[in-house]
Amino acid sequence: MKKAILILALAAAACSQQQSKNSTVHNGTQLRAPAYPLVTIDPYTSAWSTRDTLYNGLVKHWTGRVHGLVGGLKVDGKVYRFLGMDEIPLVPVVPMGDRGWEGSYVQKAPAKGWEQPSFNSNSWKKGKAAFGSADMSSVGTVWEDDEIWVRREFTLPGNGINGQAFLVYSHDDDMEMYLNGKEIVNTGHKAKHGVTMKLDTSLLVKGKNVIAAHVKDTGGKAYIDFGIFTDDNDTQTWPVTAQQDSVVLTATHTKYYFTCGPVKLQLNFIAPLLPADLDLMSRPINYVSYKVTSTDGSEHETDIYFDMTPQWAVNEVNQPVNISHGETDKVRFIKAGTVEQPVLKRKGDNVRIDWGSAYIATPKSADASLAIGTTTISRSEFQTKNYVSNDDTMLENVKLLEWMKSMSYRKELGKVDQKGQMNFLMIGYDDIESVQYFETNLKAWWKKDGTVSMDQVLEAAAGDYESVVNRCVQFDNELWNEALKAGGKKYADLCVLAFRQSIAAHKLTKDGNGNILFLSKENFSNGSIGTVDVTYPSSPLYLRYNPELLKGMLNPILYYSESGKWTKPFAAHDVGTYPLANGQTYGEDMPVEESGNMLVLIAAIAKAEGNGKYAEQHWAVLTTWADYLLANGLDPANQLCTDDFAGHLAHNTNLSIKAIMGIASFGRLAEMLGKNDIAKKYTDEAKRMSSEWMKMADDGDHYKLTFDQAGTWSQKYNLVWDQLLGFNMFPEDVRKKELAYYLTKQQKFGLPLDSRRTYTKSDWIIWTATLADDQETFDKLVDPVHEYVTHTPDRVPMSDWYETTDAKQVGFQARSVVGGYFIKMLKNR
Repeated sequence: MKKAILILALAAAACSQQQSKNSTVHNGTQLRAPAYPLVTIDPYTSAWSTRDTLYNGLVKHWTGRVHGLVGGLKVDGKVYRFLGMDEIPLVPVVPMGDRGWEGSYVQKAPAKGWEQPSFNSNSWKKGKAAFGSADMSSVGTVWEDDEIWVRREFTLPGNGINGQAFLVYSHDDDMEMYLNGKEIVNTGHKAKHGVTMKLDTSLLVKGKNVIAAHVKDTGGKAYIDFGIFTDDNDTQTWPVTAQQDSVVLTATHTKYYFTCGPVKLQLNFIAPLLPADLDLMSRPINYVSYKVTSTDGSEHETDIYFDMTPQWAVNEVNQPVNISHGETDKVRFIKAGTVEQPVLKRKGDNVRIDWGSAYIATPKSADASLAIGTTTISRSEFQTKNYVSNDDTMLENVKLLEWMKSMSYRKELGKVDQKGQMNFLMIGYDDIESVQYFETNLKAWWKKDGTVSMDQVLEAAAGDYESVVNRCVQFDNELWNEALKAGGKKYADLCVLAFRQSIAAHKLTKDGNGNILFLSKENFSNGSIGTVDVTYPSSPLYLRYNPELLKGMLNPILYYSESGKWTKPFAAHDVGTYPLANGQTYGEDMPVEESGNMLVLIAAIAKAEGNGKYAEQHWAVLTTWADYLLANGLDPANQLCTDDFAGHLAHNTNLSIKAIMGIASFGRLAEMLGKNDIAKKYTDEAKRMSSEWMKMADDGDHYKLTFDQAGTWSQKYNLVWDQLLGFNMFPEDVRKKELAYYLTKQQKFGLPLDSRRTYTKSDWIIWTATLADDQETFDKLVDPVHEYVTHTPDRVPMSDWYETTDAKQVGFQARSVVGGYFIKMLKNR
């Protein structure tokens, strides 16, 4: 009996070691995500699947542009497509702005009926499309005002449109569009590029047709362009698809499981974004690993293939590209980049990188082949070796046609049995220069001031693969178990979804003095870089895993004030428009909001580190901000705050709480630094203000949205720091009364932000839920957010701003603020 037990124990240990080696031991989750992260490196290199099955949709950048990536597995001569699909070229019927159409436009509100075909627009100006900011692509008419109304008349070809028609449009920001007087698009607060939607051809008429659009620029860039297209064909290179059995998500992995006839395929997308290891987290390389196993006891001749397109390295698909081979001692690669290489010349929100190079790479030891060609040739029976070229200028100065050019990987696995075969490839990006920081170009952290090359980091990534993946597995398990313990299964699901999205919305670098910079991009918000009210909600993830990263988010704002470049007595909103961090570009200040944010976060860093050294380095500017809050924070004037989607508010009670938390934070920091008189002054003032707040905000069974409006309410999520930092400025009854009231205001998909509208912010709901001391109340607030995530009709990287009634996205996507979901884990620690 003992011998049997010993044999079982040894077998279990061997199995465990093998599983660890193969990176299959995961505590992960299966759920329908809004979008599934595939390659997540930074705000520019960020590719997602927006379909429930990996082969039923195009791989896309977070902005919605196609990032061509396709995979096929050949089993006994039959090809199964398991990744991506062909982008079918559309034929223009009513062309876009790159063909130079002309329309009529005005920039002041026109008369009623402006969208109708019968409307007389002879007095309107004439202009060539696209209409937008001067530095946007294909702009024929510069539009810099807040709003524009555009009418476009066209006549269809003689035979009309046979088959399916598609409307293709790009807009920045809010747009409504009409076809022959009928509304066909109303975007809400969004900015999108290259949206393709099926068009109801019954709306088209013989003779004159009119498309009319109204666009409102809410900040940042402005743009409008549109056209009508039809299918050329709908034939996929590989029409037969694998059967997707499941998809499992962990913090660093997206794991797909397929059946391809008599074999199983496991496909892993791995982003080693381990926050405690800055060198590894900054490394601009993700892994794609695969394992193929026979399921019927027989051997099967198997061949695996991937290709990606240079779309990964352009902003627009008509930019000329270079594609070339390269190799190091241990790695082979293909890279693609634009001919122009406009390093740091493009800024904005809805843009993609067009400098540097995208890479697909393989260790030489894998004995896989890489090739440059066209998809139709390279996919033909995977005959990559027949056209491998060593000519680095093979495709030089050729305009990119995304469905034709390919950078392909092929591995002939030979006869695969039940033991299976596994290997990996790498996808990466060398951006040369990452950001411009107060007129100085900075390289990514991993470059070590230019002493580390892309060749070296490719070799390191290949050599470290097994150890890195095992570290990722360990991290994934620890994160999952901690999140599960802190908030339950649905909460853990949200944390897993948030992890890669939040980190990949930043760029890690350092300034000339070696200070860490971790710069966020406001994705589909306004494109700002280093925004304080984006840092604030995202902070819990970084406080939990590495406060140095939070310092990297705060350092630019501190430097901005301390250098004298920002002279106002409160914190700036941002330091520029990504990737140019040369000073605030947002058009309006947020004085109480940002000053309170900065003070709270620096106090949180002090608590995490157990000392006030970071605060001490910046004491003068912190004093200035604390004094501003003392003078202006209790009853804020009519100034912008982070929740003003429905308009500005004076006397905002939640903003007042933030000011009180900021002042209490400054008092705590002074105490930690032995500045006892200062500590007493600010702590006493915070207590006095909190007492006044309770009287001014009281509205019976809850507290008001603004001090002067009875019958209103709002989420008081800023109260969470009173618990987390142990201030105890507000009695427990304040939290309990608010939470009880919130439960009466719940909608199907969550708690609205306040009494003005039914939309919400998911990050603030998690903060509000964290005010609860019991799991039942926490679940009641968090479970609807999980319902939103798993039922939203908008298949984009998770939006944090959505409607609680129908789960539809209002605006924003792929933003870093979802790092705020980790606040419950932070509280539990």
